Amino acid sequence: MARTVLVTGGANGIGLASAKAFHDEGCNVIIADIDLAAAQAAARDMGERGAGCAIDVRDKNSIEAAFLFAEEKFGPLDVVHANAGVSSMKRALDLSEEDWDFNFDVNAKGVFLTNQVAVRHFLDNRIKGAIINTASLAAKVGAPLLAHYSASKFAVVGWSQALAREHAKDGIRVNCVCPGFVKTPMQEREIAWEAELLRCTLEQVRQSYIAQTPLGRLETPQDVAGVVVFLA
Repeated sequence: MARTVLVTGGANGIGLASAKAFHDEGCNVIIADIDLAAAQAAARDMGERGAGCAIDVRDKNSIEAAFLFAEEKFGPLDVVHANAGVSSMKRALDLSEEDWDFNFDVNAKGVFLTNQVAVRHFLDNRIKGAIINTASLAAKVGAPLLAHYSASKFAVVGWSQALAREHAKDGIRVNCVCPGFVKTPMQEREIAWEAELLRCTLEQVRQSYIAQTPLGRLETPQDVAGVVVFLA
């Protein structure tokens, strides 16, 4: 029987690459995104084993509705990739409470709520499920101009470790991935923001990212998706 996977923030970037990788492995895939039209468009390319739905990971009711949609479409979920995330960029002393709250509401609270719903779903259905959370290189080393984003992603790592230790006895595995500089629409926005803040060119920012990457190139979403599928 095919496993069923839900990917939040699945309409583009890492989430879409993850969804496609799971689909290529023969899984049923629910692409859940705040942009419903984009989620449905991405799912159409997957045929009968794909479906798209709306989700706002800041809202527990929205998450539960997405899980119900998935279960009605394909049956109980086996894997959840909690990938939805946002970023913004400012110097630490210029950050507003709104900047801080927005990053934490999506990146940290969104993972917390999605994971909580997922674990309850696994327990209710007696499934030894897998959760993979998207953190960041910025969850390992604090990133200048991204202090609030880094803090939210550090929270994802700590939460993932604690949740994994609590529910290992139930056969539920919880891991997170910490991507580096990944070539996505989010990164393109960040390059523009950083170039403006540092008063340099887009290419100078891009080259600084590459210089910090041992492979000597930007990561691709597919690089990350391969790890996500492995962890599932």
